[in-house]
Amino acid sequence: MTFEQLAIFVAVAEREHLTKAAASINLTPSAVSTAIKNLEHHYGVELFHRVGRRIELTESGRIFLSEAKTLLARARATELVLSEIGGMQRGTLSVFASQTIASYWLPSRLMRFHASHPGIDLNLTIGNTRTVADAVINGEADVGFVEGDLDEPALAAWVVDQDELVVVVAAIHPWAGAKTVAASDFTTARWVMREVGSGTRSVFEDALDEIGVTPADLDVALVLPSNEAILSALDGSTCAAAVSRLAAQRDIEAGKLVEIDFCRPIREFRLLKHKERHSSKAASTLIDMCRQKSG
Repeated sequence: MTFEQLAIFVAVAEREHLTKAAASINLTPSAVSTAIKNLEHHYGVELFHRVGRRIELTESGRIFLSEAKTLLARARATELVLSEIGGMQRGTLSVFASQTIASYWLPSRLMRFHASHPGIDLNLTIGNTRTVADAVINGEADVGFVEGDLDEPALAAWVVDQDELVVVVAAIHPWAGAKTVAASDFTTARWVMREVGSGTRSVFEDALDEIGVTPADLDVALVLPSNEAILSALDGSTCAAAVSRLAAQRDIEAGKLVEIDFCRPIREFRLLKHKERHSSKAASTLIDMCRQKSG
């Protein structure tokens, strides 16, 4: 078994689609199909069900996927150690970040890193706070960035910046012309919310508790997985939403959205790394860069 076969298997298993997997690893679909068949034939194990033109993981495939990802993560860590010897001229760096950070705060810093170290491939994965923390814990991510507080004994965390959470509505909303909105009005409005597990939702629910509003009493019309999706949903609607100021500021300035008088909770952006895992030179360089206040 080769690392290339493992990488091909993981790519296909995560997408359950040969063509999409082939595109993601720059191989032809026929090469990917052959590699999977050779792996199955050599070990006498069926890893995928072929259902018409679709493929699905078998139970054996699901078990093997966890082991394959662990082994590839270890191989990637070994590659990063070797890249240090070469003066960071080759290698990869896996970064996981929550939505707001990945969309508005992190890109300029990644570009600065790339300008200084163009030989290091930067792989950015976007998820919610829980997804990012889990990725750093299990070694899938070298560095993570989350919004809000996080209690994980295995992780070291540094505050690298902060953001405000604002409540916004479309210009047609009845609240748009109101000078103030009472806390009791929050439970009579309809809301578009981020998913459970996101830093945005967690910080907003904590802020509601502080003003005496039970989050479970909100009338949630729609749950969406990103700031951009929420802002699009508000366009022309009579729903309210709590989003990052970084995400909403442009629409507020353009008059598309109106900011409602609210406590504007501050949430901190935190950088995460595993306490016990060795940080490669590339990871340490990115960490130092992001901990700088400017840039």
